[in-house]
Amino acid sequence: MDEHPRILLLGPPGAGKGTQSEHLVDAYDIEHVTTGDALRANKDMETEYGTPREFMDAGELVPDPVVNEIVAEAVSNAEGFVLDGYPRNLSQAEYLDDITDLDCVLFLAVDRDELLRRLTGRRVCPGCNKTYHVEFNPPETEGVCDDCGSELTQRDDDTEAVVSERLDVYEENTEPVVEFYRDRGDLIEVDGEGSPEDVWENLHRQVETVVSE
Repeated sequence: MDEHPRILLLGPPGAGKGTQSEHLVDAYDIEHVTTGDALRANKDMETEYGTPREFMDAGELVPDPVVNEIVAEAVSNAEGFVLDGYPRNLSQAEYLDDITDLDCVLFLAVDRDELLRRLTGRRVCPGCNKTYHVEFNPPETEGVCDDCGSELTQRDDDTEAVVSERLDVYEENTEPVVEFYRDRGDLIEVDGEGSPEDVWENLHRQVETVVSE
């Protein structure tokens, strides 16, 4: 297999995909391809449906066909990659099948209660924008920023109601993608509930097994 693997990393919000993607990038000298970054880098790319900028400036979701073309451009220019945040639905998964051959499909499995704990624990300093977590990265004095002394706040999108809705949307749209790869026997499930270091050790071992075949 090519020393620069083509990896798909799946998992719900809060599973740690960003952290593990960074490890994969460093370990295999590959590109980290996310939908958001790809759209921002190609805002003015012409498609038959218009440019991503037109939808983004209007505050609208970029349609699947436009996202598909942007992702196709990104992966075609990469010698190897870890794809994070795409595909989000079955039609995108089928499109991805047509444009590239994946070497490895990984899924970070994390219980919903643990995801809620991770995602609702973030606190932000309104004074200097420093970010904390009530459990994983707490300030020295509860509720107070270490750097500027401002009272920490919880963003609206970190409340339990909003986070629960995000997870519901994920389960409705993206869990079928996980089943799509599981049914084909391509899915490698990794326990995402340990420390980031433990998750990486397990994930890296799984990828090495595939890459060395």
